[in-house]
Amino acid sequence: MTRAAPEDPRAARTRARLRAALLAECAERPLEEVSVAALVRRAGAGRATFYVHYTDLEDLAVDACADVVREAVEALHAWQGRPDPVRAPAALPEFFASLTPHLALYRRLLTPGGGGPLGLVLHRDLRAYSLRERERAGAADAALVASAVAATFAGVLGDWLHGLLEGTPRQIADQVWQLLVALHASR
Repeated sequence: MTRAAPEDPRAARTRARLRAALLAECAERPLEEVSVAALVRRAGAGRATFYVHYTDLEDLAVDACADVVREAVEALHAWQGRPDPVRAPAALPEFFASLTPHLALYRRLLTPGGGGPLGLVLHRDLRAYSLRERERAGAADAALVASAVAATFAGVLGDWLHGLLEGTPRQIADQVWQLLVALHASR
């Protein structure tokens, strides 16, 4: 989601190896304890190659976790017809449950309230998708509601990841879904 231009397949493979190596390293230790040397060793790449593609480890981490943004956007729009106002589509609780393997990394990149580098990407992409959908439907105040939807989802997700909101993936999915349906219905 963060890179739109077509790319050299070799560069794509290198970035994929670096992303996989970072996720493997972060499964063993916090991002703050991961070194570029250990990362490139695991990826089978050189240090210079790392810096050709990324400015630092956080830049790589955001890229490695950007799939979570795509998955969140897809999960929020995974319903057909008229949405159930109470029960989230199945993709949304599945999305929340899928965050568990790399919880510490997501917590590092998505702060409470939905901030942080991954929160910025999530807000930007979710707002853009929501805005397109609302404009396509001719909805009033499309930009306002798109901003509110993006901020609400990013904020709830960040707070849940940090333990400020309690609930199972199903419970939190249903709760945020109800908020988002209400936002869409309010305008």
